[in-house]
Amino acid sequence: MQIWVDADACPNVVKEILYRAAERLSVPTTLVANQYLNTPQSAVISSVQVAAGFDVADNYIVQKCHAGDLVITADIPLASEVIEKGAHALNPRGEFYTPENIRQRLNMRDFMDQLRSSGIDTGGPAKLNQNDRQLFANQLDRFLAKHVTK
Repeated sequence: MQIWVDADACPNVVKEILYRAAERLSVPTTLVANQYLNTPQSAVISSVQVAAGFDVADNYIVQKCHAGDLVITADIPLASEVIEKGAHALNPRGEFYTPENIRQRLNMRDFMDQLRSSGIDTGGPAKLNQNDRQLFANQLDRFLAKHVTK
């Protein structure tokens, strides 16, 4: 099992939680971004810088992840693709994307895109707060306890 991180938009506080978990449980963790990432020196944490461009990092993650891997992303289309491959997808707010909820999430995303395209200000996501960070850490710990053998 490996953790893949869609790192361009992943909050630093979430990356720090991932670093600690990866080190504690020796879980290979790869951050993928189209910019340089400063990651801790570690035998289990690495980063990959992909070319700039639309969905280049997403495509890399889809190509490299396997069934059973965990992908950290807020990108709903990416989550949908990795779920189709049998991987798990968790967003930085601690919510798992599942085969049962991904279609609804995609539909809502498309609806919000349509509203924005027509000039309606839909606002953005709320700022990541302490409850979100705690939920993410708890969900990550539960997932790793179930899927990582030490």
